[in-house]
Amino acid sequence: MLILFRKEEVTKLIKQTISSKKSIGLVPTMGSLHKGHLSLIKQAIDNNDIVWVSIFINPTQFSNPADLERYPKNLEKDIDLIKSISDKINVFSPNEKEMYDGMPKLKIYDFKNLDVELEGKFRRNHFNGVATIVSKLLNLFKADDVYFGEKDYQQTQIIRQLLKIEKINANIIICPTVREKNGLAFSSRNNLLSNSEREESSIIFKSLTLLKKNFNSLKLELIKKSIIKSIQKNNKFKVEYFEIADSETLQIHKKINPKKSYRAFICVSVNEVRLIDNLLMN
Repeated sequence: MLILFRKEEVTKLIKQTISSKKSIGLVPTMGSLHKGHLSLIKQAIDNNDIVWVSIFINPTQFSNPADLERYPKNLEKDIDLIKSISDKINVFSPNEKEMYDGMPKLKIYDFKNLDVELEGKFRRNHFNGVATIVSKLLNLFKADDVYFGEKDYQQTQIIRQLLKIEKINANIIICPTVREKNGLAFSSRNNLLSNSEREESSIIFKSLTLLKKNFNSLKLELIKKSIIKSIQKNNKFKVEYFEIADSETLQIHKKINPKKSYRAFICVSVNEVRLIDNLLMN
C-alpha cells in the first residue's frame, strides 16, 4: 500500500501504470469510510489492475461552513479499513493547498438543470464543488473507471454530464446502496447521530419502500403528504424534500408517465444532520 500526499508523486506513478498498460480504478471519498465506501473499493479491485482511493474533505462542495467543520475525520482509521480489504490499494490524501494549488476555487458548470432540484435546491453550488474536485482527480489519475454509490444518485448523473463537458475518457460505475440492518443507507453523517436517532432513521427507507408499493395509485400525492406527516411526528425529524423525479433528467413530476423511469428522492434532517436516500420506483 502506498499513502501519498503530493500530486507530483501520484503523476509519476500514474505514468508508470499507463506505460505498463494496466487499468486504473478511482474511488473518490471524503474519508470517514463505511461499508458503502468499502463496497466501491471491492468493485474497483474486481474491475481494475490498480486501485486508488482519494481521501479529501473538499471545502468547495460545502455551502454551510459549520457542516464542513463537523464533517467526521479519521485518516488512520480509514487506512486501517482499506488495509482490511487489501494492502495493494493506494491512498491519496492531500491538503487543500496541494489539491487546489493554493486557495480552493470553485468552477461553475452548466449541468442542463440536473443540479436545480433536490440537493441542488438546498445546497447552493454543492454540485459545482463536487464536479470541480472530481475533474481535478480524474485529470490527475487518468482513471479508466471511477466509482460512486447509488445513494448519491443525483451526483452520479451530474458526474456523467461532467465527463461529457470536460471530454474525460472514463467510465462511471454506480454501485448499489449499502444499508444498515434497519434499512438506513450507510453514510459518514450517520456517525453524528445518537443510537436512538440512528434507529429511528429507519423510517426514511421504510417511507421510500411504502411509496414504491403504492406507486401506481391515483392518490400518489396524498400518500406522499401522509408519509411526510408521519415522519415529522418525531419532532427531531424535518423533511427537506420528498419528491418523485425522472430518473434521467431529474425533473420533478406530479403526474406519472408509465413509459418513463422514475425515482423517489428524500432528505430528512435529524437534529440538523441531513440524511439522503432514493429508490427506483418503476
